[in-house]
Amino acid sequence: MVEFITNLNNVVNNIVWGWPALILLAFVGILMTVLTGFFQLRHIRHWFSMTLGAMFKDKSVVGHTKDRSISQFQSLCTALAATVGTGNIVGVAGAIMAGGPGAVFWMWLIAFFGMMTNYSENVLGIYFRRKNSVGEWSGGAMYYLRDGLGAKPGCKMIGSILAVLFSVFCFLASFGIGNMTQVNSISGNMHAVFGVPTWVTGIVVLAFGGLVIVGGIKRIASVTEKIVPFMVVLYIVGSVVIFFTNISQAGAVFGAIFRSAFALQAAGGGIVGYGIKLAVEQGMKRGVFSNEAGLGSSVMVHSNSNVSEPVRQGMWGIFEVFADTIVVCTLTAFSVLSSGLVDLDTGVTAAGYGGIELTKANIVSTVFSIHFGKAGAGFVAVAVMLFAFSTVLGWSHYGSKACEFLFGEKCTIAYRVIFVAAIYGGAVMGDNLAWDLADTFNGMMMIPNLIGVLALSPLVYRITKNYINRKIKGKKEKPMLSAFADIQREQERKQTT
Repeated sequence: MVEFITNLNNVVNNIVWGWPALILLAFVGILMTVLTGFFQLRHIRHWFSMTLGAMFKDKSVVGHTKDRSISQFQSLCTALAATVGTGNIVGVAGAIMAGGPGAVFWMWLIAFFGMMTNYSENVLGIYFRRKNSVGEWSGGAMYYLRDGLGAKPGCKMIGSILAVLFSVFCFLASFGIGNMTQVNSISGNMHAVFGVPTWVTGIVVLAFGGLVIVGGIKRIASVTEKIVPFMVVLYIVGSVVIFFTNISQAGAVFGAIFRSAFALQAAGGGIVGYGIKLAVEQGMKRGVFSNEAGLGSSVMVHSNSNVSEPVRQGMWGIFEVFADTIVVCTLTAFSVLSSGLVDLDTGVTAAGYGGIELTKANIVSTVFSIHFGKAGAGFVAVAVMLFAFSTVLGWSHYGSKACEFLFGEKCTIAYRVIFVAAIYGGAVMGDNLAWDLADTFNGMMMIPNLIGVLALSPLVYRITKNYINRKIKGKKEKPMLSAFADIQREQERKQTT
């Protein structure tokens, strides 16, 4: 039975993470970029001022809310908590080792278009969100599939089916890719670097995770707004030190990235003709693993924001992908490629370093050890711990919202208790089929979500045009704030007060 499930999972995984799905992902990103007039480039000053810039001049962006919504900054931090994870460290190293330095270029490219996919998800999430019985916003792909796609003529059933499928896949993925695999990374690193027994790590993470997760989105957001800036800044500082230490290698590193991207030499030790396929495939896959643009995951927490303008939250989606991939992943890639441990022509690692066989799991630790000694390995272990723990917090909310959609609000407490209990299992488990299944369920979320974004792309275009006309061009138009008349009126009143 296990062998049958493994083989079946491999077949499904090759489909959901295969070329057809990756092409669909790229197509949706390109389409939304074109429809919005290359918003991420043409209005770069505007979306930076409305995100990073607004944090220093608009109290509503960072201030805590009195109702059951969260601030825009808290929604960003919770989303980044789920996306900035081990993929930014282990994933980038793995992409380079499998696809050569050129994988980094394709990671950048998918992130560039992914900015507008994430933007579109957030716009639709805010536009179709609604409040539950306790006054908390509920939004996400399941809602714009059911109420957006489902509202189109003849699409009611398909919209509802896709909404349920997305929620089921999200519910299942939350226990795997959003919980046990992350905790397993924490326990493995703590044991390898500090000698802490895995069961001890499991108990500690379970205790801290339980205190936060059972408290719901307000408590999760309160914690992530403190952890995420700290961990990202800390990791960036360490990576920037390496960057300037190896700045003489910048030309060689970036030259190798662009050469390898177009297969001017073999990747991963393979033949030249196979190089571009590996570079594109690994770059796109790892880019999606890193920033989750197109999966429809982070929109569930962005929908809890106190913002009234869908486009305003959409711009936070652009910034999320920018920070995750363009900044953090690029710094990781440079650290690895400038270390001398990776062949700049093929991406093949050295046979060993200091008697240690280099793998994607330990190569970044080795890179930091070269520059910072034993403290470097400890630094990476702590970074992985913070990244992985914050991912668990973010995904607990995603799974909770999927559970709410499928079974109702009363089931969310039971979900959180089970989710917290699964933390210990993740800490002590070894290699398990659950890892591969979680990866597949994560990818299966992408298909219904992209169908929804594609079907509702004209609506995203109209909402974006409406915002640009009002906020950038100064035209007087009725704002497009919600698909529901009562929420539309409520948000209009909010804007005038």
